[in-house]
Amino acid sequence: MTRFGYTLMTEQSGPKALVDYAVAGERVGFDFEVSSDHYFPWLTSQGHASYAWTMLGAVAHATERVDLMTYVTCPTVRYHPAVVAQKAATMGILSDGRFTLGLGSGENLNEHVVGRGWPAVDERHSMLVEAVEIITELFSGDLLSYRGEHFQVDSAKLWDLPDLPVEIGVAVSGKQSVETFAPLVDHLVATEPKAELVSAWDAARTEADRPGSRKIGQIPICWDTDVDRAVARAHDQFRWSGLGWPVNANLPTTEGFASATSFVRPGDVAESVPCGPDLDAIVEAVSAYWEAGFTDIALVQVGDEGQQEFLDTAAGPLLEKLRAAAPKG
Repeated sequence: MTRFGYTLMTEQSGPKALVDYAVAGERVGFDFEVSSDHYFPWLTSQGHASYAWTMLGAVAHATERVDLMTYVTCPTVRYHPAVVAQKAATMGILSDGRFTLGLGSGENLNEHVVGRGWPAVDERHSMLVEAVEIITELFSGDLLSYRGEHFQVDSAKLWDLPDLPVEIGVAVSGKQSVETFAPLVDHLVATEPKAELVSAWDAARTEADRPGSRKIGQIPICWDTDVDRAVARAHDQFRWSGLGWPVNANLPTTEGFASATSFVRPGDVAESVPCGPDLDAIVEAVSAYWEAGFTDIALVQVGDEGQQEFLDTAAGPLLEKLRAAAPKG
């Protein structure tokens, strides 16, 4: 059965509001909730970037049923992987096993802040492989010393571990990353509904004799009772999303994103983000993910304005329509 999630966007809402939205999202019936992990928003108008891990700890205690996940954390520059392992293990305990660690190779926007520069893409992927190895080893509870090309770990051990190891998902975008990470982690994470990505992932896991996995995607929507207001908000808050991963991963500042999107028109955004009150149009956009083979799909309701109204009035009926249309097997 396809599972539907709600996104806690640390870039567009403050931490207290996010906890409230998480509780409302659980109450309305979302299956899981994912959180971004940023130091900067993409655009100044979004206006927020709280610490995801503190917020998620509060969400773990404020909720009871909904699964939680980082979407995604970069464990290579701003954070050392040994520290990410400790944070994730603690979240596993606080959530009573409801937490999945979503990892990715990161964005310059967030990682440059510690003054270590921004590696080239091949180096970032190599760093992520080492990070996954370190985190996985530490989840075993054993004492770990590690000497890699990028990271060192000196006699590290996690003293507080959940009953079952936290599962790991990694963001992939093409053949190389699929072949690298499908044998190493538990789940696929992606932001585009590419059927070839899912089939390659499943084939790589079969070849590596790994069990079936979740395929977790994410799609922005901008529900509002007024179409024009929805389009304006989507353009103001989310026009960066159409730049593509090679651009988004490398721009270092909100000013850079503002410049790169200066010629993006509201209509351009509305072509890729369903805007307005039409729930059937949202279902049609989301269907591209389950048709591509995704098992879990997280919705991003764009903007803090209208977020509570979306949860109170639209999310329930939307979930009903999505579950009626999605595959049941």
